[in-house]
Amino acid sequence: MANKPTHQLIRHTTETYGESFKADLLEQYKLYVESAEKVSERRVSANNYLLTVNAFLVTLYGVLAASPYRSVWVILVPIAGVLVSLTWFQIIVSYRNLNSVKFKVIHEIEQYLPAALFEYEWQKAEEGRGKAYRPLTHLEQWVPLVFIALYASLAILMAWTAIRRG
Repeated sequence: MANKPTHQLIRHTTETYGESFKADLLEQYKLYVESAEKVSERRVSANNYLLTVNAFLVTLYGVLAASPYRSVWVILVPIAGVLVSLTWFQIIVSYRNLNSVKFKVIHEIEQYLPAALFEYEWQKAEEGRGKAYRPLTHLEQWVPLVFIALYASLAILMAWTAIRRG
C-alpha cells in the first residue's frame, strides 16, 4: 500500500497508522464477519418467533371457527395473520439487504488480506444465481407468502360459507 489510502474503506496505511495496522485490520475483519453472523442468527430467531405466532393464529382460527362466537373472529384472525405475515416478509427482506451490504464490505476488506475467502466462495456459488447455491432468504421469504395465501383462503372460504347460509 502507498502512503495514502486508495480506498474509502481503508483510512490508513501502515505508515500512517503504525506497525499494528495489519493485525488491527485483521481483528476488525473478524469482528465484522462475526457481526454478519449475528445478523443471520437474529433472522433465524425472528423467523422462529413469527412462525410460532402464525401457528398460534391458525390454531386460534380453527378453535374459533368451531365455536358459537366465531362471527367477528373468523374475519379478524385472518386479517391479523396477513398483517403478521406481511411484516415477516419485510423483516426477511430487511435482513437479506443488511447482510448483502455486510458481505460487500467483507469482500472489500478482503482485498487487503492475503485471501478473499468469502468473495471466492460467493463466486463459486455463482452469486446465488446458479444451481450450486440458492440464498436461504430467497427461499424463506416464501413461508410468509404461503401463510398469506392460507389466511386469504380461510377468509374467502368463511365468506363463501356465510353467503351460502344466507
